[in-house]
Amino acid sequence: MESPKNVISKFDLPYLPYNMDALEPNISKQTMEVHYNKHHKGYVEKLNKELEDSHLEGISIEDLLKDVMSYSQTIRNNAGGHYNHTLFWRMLSPERIEPYGKLLNQIEAAFESFESFQKQFKKVATSHFGSGWAWLVLNEQSVLEIGSTPNQDNPLMDVSSFSGFPLLGLDRWEHAFYLDYQNQKADYVDAFWNIIDWTEVSKRHEESLLQYNI
Repeated sequence: MESPKNVISKFDLPYLPYNMDALEPNISKQTMEVHYNKHHKGYVEKLNKELEDSHLEGISIEDLLKDVMSYSQTIRNNAGGHYNHTLFWRMLSPERIEPYGKLLNQIEAAFESFESFQKQFKKVATSHFGSGWAWLVLNEQSVLEIGSTPNQDNPLMDVSSFSGFPLLGLDRWEHAFYLDYQNQKADYVDAFWNIIDWTEVSKRHEESLLQYNI
């Protein structure tokens, strides 16, 4: 009798909590349709296909990333793409929400001011060569850091030289901005500040403090 295959939990394209045109003029409807319906959907489909015959039954995306060195390059690329984009959509809001509370206090303490933090983040985001992501993380020493990762890597991965709990991430792949901003990367970063959901980022900050028992 043939042994039954492990049945894994499929990863799904997450629900988008706003309409495709809700982030205009900062991110156009056309960019959102391509980014969400083609790129992110593609990462999910390729990841599920790669995991079909694996032993990774019921594994969480976070656990997969933390041990991604053990898996194929296809899993690394698509698990990273799925996690990064899921986080990215959650961090965006059609309504302008200003930073506040404990997170704002820590940003001001770490970077001297919120404006200084923006400048440093923009420098990292615009100077990164090639495709990748810019991040704000809380590291294991409970210090806020700005850094970048190539391709679809992220700070949770055991292959990443930049590590920590991701609080905020900016997609630096051309498909995220080129239709709207062409090669004007700085304009894309400037527009990003208008649509960040700082309530969601603050929730992640609280989660990170619990993660590190702070």
